[in-house]
Formats: sequence, C-alpha cells, structure tokens
Amino acid sequence: MRAVIAEDDFRVAAIHEKFLSNFKEIEVVGKALNGKETIELLKEQNPNLLLLDVYMPDQLGTELLPIIRKQFPDVDIIMITAATDKEMLSKALHYGVEQYLIKPVKMEMFHQTIEEYLQKSELLESKQEIDQDFVNRLFNRSTSHNHARESTLPKGIDEITLVKVTEVLRSSSSGLSAEQVSEQIGASRTTARRYLEYLITVKECKAEVVYGVVGRPERRYYKI
Repeated sequence: MRAVIAEDDFRVAAIHEKFLSNFKEIEVVGKALNGKETIELLKEQNPNLLLLDVYMPDQLGTELLPIIRKQFPDVDIIMITAATDKEMLSKALHYGVEQYLIKPVKMEMFHQTIEEYLQKSELLESKQEIDQDFVNRLFNRSTSHNHARESTLPKGIDEITLVKVTEVLRSSSSGLSAEQVSEQIGASRTTARRYLEYLITVKECKAEVVYGVVGRPERRYYKI
C-alpha cells in the first residue's frame, strides 16, 4: 500500500513517516509541504492513502478535498490536523475521509487508526458478495447481538480479527487448518488457533481431525 504525507512541518511529517514504518504493508512514496505539491505527488505516485493536514501555506487541506475527490476518487484520506473547527470536520466527513485526528496525535492513537484502516481494507477484499451484517461490520456499526458479544469478548480476542477469521472460514466449504487461516488473515498460527478455538466455544465453528496421505493428523475447522 502506497502512502503520501501532506504536512507543512517537515518534523511532524518525519514523525508520521516513522509511525508508518511500523506497518510492513505500507510504503511512504512521498511527502508534500503544501497543497500544490500534494496534487503533484498524487498525480506522480497514485497512492492508496493520503495523510492530509488542514493548515498548509498555500491552501487549506479541506479546500483540496473536492479537487482530490474529483481527480483521485480512489485515494483514501486520513486527516491529521490541529484544526478543531466543526465546519472543517463536517466538510471532511462530507468528502468521505477515513478518520480525523487532532494534533498532537499520540503514537497509540495513530497506530490504532492505521490498524483499523488496514483491517477495513482487508475486510473489503475478503468478500465478493455482501449482506447487512457485513456492511455493519465494515462501518463499525454493531447490531445489539454484536455489541453484546463485543462487550463480553475474552482477553486476547478482538472483534475485527474475529470477523476476519469468521469470513475466511465461511468462504471454505472443505474446512481450513489453523495454518491456512493464519496465512489468509496475516497473523501467526498461534493467533489463528486462539480465535478458532474461541469460535468453537461459542458454537460458531467446529473442528475435525483429518489424516493426510502420510497418516499425519491435522485439525481442520469448519464454520457452523
């Protein structure tokens, strides 16, 4: 995933670039110090993600939003700004920004935002046909059942990863091993197995022992 940082303070831009370096899925392909450079970088690099400041020397980031949406409709935007004006927030929401972070942004909040963005992107790619439950999860809207489940999830189990594991299982009619699930969700086999065993305890999944061609047993998981 290619990212561009639009930030007039080069020190802040360097901090955000360092934060992004913790995500192996993301490559920073350019940094812009003003609105003009931002548009030029978007043309040159065609990024997936833009971290956009509001207060830049030549143009407000919110003024760039209609231009960006018209010329680069597929780029995702996360605004990171000191602006606390409600009108700017409303305009950002109108143009479909992914998140609006107010400076100074703590590393934990930054990481959480990027993780949720990546998980949302992966969730979108994981399914061709959608239903309302899928849409609710994508927009982080919980039905009363999902809200109740999320509030009672045990330590080490989070709702977003649980959704990913469930979708992976649902896509397979022949069952999957913990290793196969781990590869598809981009997590360790231990993590995948923890979620799979949790799904068994809540009766949303079952497991069977299957013997391979050399007689080696393998635990395979099936969505109920």
